[in-house]
This record gives sequence, structure tokens and C-alpha cells, in this order.
Amino acid sequence: MNTGSDEPGEVAVAPDGAADETRADGARGGQGLGSKAPEFIKARRALHLSWQVGVFVIGLAVVVAGIIMLPLPGPGWVVIFGGMAIWATEFVWAQLVLRWTKRKVTEAAQRALDPAVRRRNIVLTSIGLVVVITLVGIYVWKFGAVMPWKIKDQ
Repeated sequence: MNTGSDEPGEVAVAPDGAADETRADGARGGQGLGSKAPEFIKARRALHLSWQVGVFVIGLAVVVAGIIMLPLPGPGWVVIFGGMAIWATEFVWAQLVLRWTKRKVTEAAQRALDPAVRRRNIVLTSIGLVVVITLVGIYVWKFGAVMPWKIKDQ
């Protein structure tokens, strides 16, 4: 996944013209990719593996809770992104996904602030409200204030 651009095959270039190379620990120069675990945990392989398993399990639990909240009341997407942020403290793939998501959300927010798009959204919302209010009015006029499950052969 190329998080710097939508164009395939691009290489990030520093202002001085040098290519951005990946360090041995998997982090890119200045971007901080890789494990955020304390150094004493990273120094011991078994402890670091246990740390990664713990981070993965906690992140998985949070993501699953967010998925459950999608159809139920609750901030489903916020919780899912919270789980991704937990994973991003330890896993490079999650850091890249989170970075890509943040970039796309920022772009969408900038597009939504465009006056033409805002006008269009306001017009579409107004039309939708008029349609819903008309349908509710027709229903109340025909059946009165009776719930649909109490209507019998009218």
C-alpha cells in the first residue's frame, strides 16, 4: 500500500533529492513506523512477542466491539478506528492503513467544505426531508396516528 500517493511505483524523495530509505527496524526515515514498545521489551524476543500478542488481542477485541456496534447503538466506526490505533502502536501494516485512512478522511472533509458541494448537500437533504414529510403526511391522513402493526383491513 502506497500511502504517499495514489500513483503506483512512486518513491518518496527528500528535499535534498535523496530517496527515503527504510531502516533495518522497518521504520522509514522520520516517519516513525514500527513498534512503539519500550526498549526493554524490544530487547527481549520472548517478551516482545508476548507484547505483540497482547496488543493484537486487545486491538482485536476493540475492533470486534466496534463491528458489533455498527448495527447497534454506539460509535461503531470510532471504536473500530480506536482498535486500529491500538494495533498501529505495534504493527507497521496497521500504521500504514491508519495513515491512509486519515489522509482519505482529511481529503473528504476538504471536499465537503467546498461551497458547491455544501449547496448540493443542503438541496438534497431538503428534498429528502420534503419527501419524508409528504409520505408521513399521506400515512397520517389515510390511517390516522395508528401504528402499522395495529392496522387491520382498513
